[in-house]
Amino acid sequence: MGVDSTQCPDEVVLRSVLGHFPTGVVVVTGTVGEDPVGMTLQSFLSLSLDPPLVLLSVAKSSTSWPRIATSGRFLVNVLSEGQSELARRFAKSGSDKFAGVAFSTRRDLGGPLLGDVSAWVDCDLEAEHDGGDHTIVVARVLDAAIAERPEHAQAPLIFHRSGFPGLVRHSSSS
Repeated sequence: MGVDSTQCPDEVVLRSVLGHFPTGVVVVTGTVGEDPVGMTLQSFLSLSLDPPLVLLSVAKSSTSWPRIATSGRFLVNVLSEGQSELARRFAKSGSDKFAGVAFSTRRDLGGPLLGDVSAWVDCDLEAEHDGGDHTIVVARVLDAAIAERPEHAQAPLIFHRSGFPGLVRHSSSS
């Protein structure tokens, strides 16, 4: 049975309501020719452990994703709490997102590894599905690791209600 679109909430209301659900923030990177490409996403999650799969949701209006997808391989950089400016930089369209950003390239990874991320997931593009105004991307995990330096394995960067609030830490009482 179909949904009556006249009874659905409008986009502004839906965005506001769904914005109350906090998400983590990642930057997906790839390489096109010799050029690094990257984009910020908040729709990233574990899909399956066996086989190892992750899921991304990418806006169809993205100009970065079609470029990244052409290689069939990419790297998901999991951002740390102090990296909100990096998230904002890679969310913008049309600029040199990598200018002044610390990153390294490794032949064994699907894209540039950004500096000071808390973890990374190396992926092969498995499938793309229609998801309304987004593309649902299923990717096979080839490799994954936490930060090389334990001090960078910080709390995650959280997106909630159009901003980046820090996590509230509660002390344990005895």
